[in-house]
Amino acid sequence: MTPAGLLPHAAPMVLLDTVLRADAAGAEAALTVRASDRFARPGRGVPAHIAIEWMAQTCGAFAGAEAAARNEPVRLGFLLGTRRFLATRPWFAPGEHLTVEATLVLREAGMGVFDCTVRDAAGDIRATAQLTTYQPPDTPASETAA
Repeated sequence: MTPAGLLPHAAPMVLLDTVLRADAAGAEAALTVRASDRFARPGRGVPAHIAIEWMAQTCGAFAGAEAAARNEPVRLGFLLGTRRFLATRPWFAPGEHLTVEATLVLREAGMGVFDCTVRDAAGDIRATAQLTTYQPPDTPASETAA
């Protein structure tokens, strides 16, 4: 699945390459870190804290896939908080292939809590966090969302 169809983001803020899975349990996405990435720093790569946005977009892909399954438009959602973010290194190097998983822990009244992980190509965990999201019932996506 293409993330652009599941997220309310405008280019170039779609940071995921593909959505591998989106089901009742959560979602999984993949990306390759590139030297040309919006947040890349020459000679270093992408700072580890950008993994929070990768995680948030994976949560967004989960919500977008649900909307698509109901034949509804993708709606805006908000990242309310990040707890226990931990990265095993300060940078992700260009050329790294990563998978991002967001597992739904709790959902109530538009709020969602997800346990998230970023893994490298060998399956080693490179970052973890718990994200709290909110999707109001009346916020359609707009072309200016970023």
